[in-house]
Amino acid sequence: SKKKGLSFEEKRVRMMEIFFETKDVFQLKDIEKIAPKEKGITSMSVKEILQSLVDDGMVDTDRIGTSNYFWAFPSKALHVRKRKLEELESQFAESSQKKEALQKSIEKSKIGREDTAERAALIEELAALRQKKEQLKAEIDKYRECDPDVVEEMRQTNKVAKEAANRWTDNIFSIKSWAKRKFGFEESRIDKSFGIPEDFDYID
Repeated sequence: SKKKGLSFEEKRVRMMEIFFETKDVFQLKDIEKIAPKEKGITSMSVKEILQSLVDDGMVDTDRIGTSNYFWAFPSKALHVRKRKLEELESQFAESSQKKEALQKSIEKSKIGREDTAERAALIEELAALRQKKEQLKAEIDKYRECDPDVVEEMRQTNKVAKEAANRWTDNIFSIKSWAKRKFGFEESRIDKSFGIPEDFDYID
């Protein structure tokens, strides 16, 4: 069967072993030679793994001249792990406090909400009142057209519509008058051609 490759985390652990076991300082090219041979880490992934360890503060790096050097000592790693543990412990304590506060809040909110006959009756009464409210709202909507504001709004709308209709009536009369002068058409012929009713007139 095909051998399974190393996971990202396994590669990180093995690379840290290179530093801890040798207690030496390396350049990237040195690690790219050592890692595949001694730790089974492919040379192509060395740079990415190394950079992740630098980003996490587990490996130190410095530029001297034109070259970058990398090193990591067990004492530093111990300090990093200790700091990480302290952070996690602090987060855990904070989360525990939040959980306790939420639990107290939940218990407090339950007071007065116990399943009693009185509470059940109040809930039923509330539902009935809500239903009554909806019925009354429907009644109000039914008589809304009698509302003075609504009536006034309808009057204004009708006024605007009437003015617009009479404006178009005016335009039609003007066009009919022009057609009679220009082409000598009879009014009845114009009305018939354009479907204008005989009683066509302004709206009072």
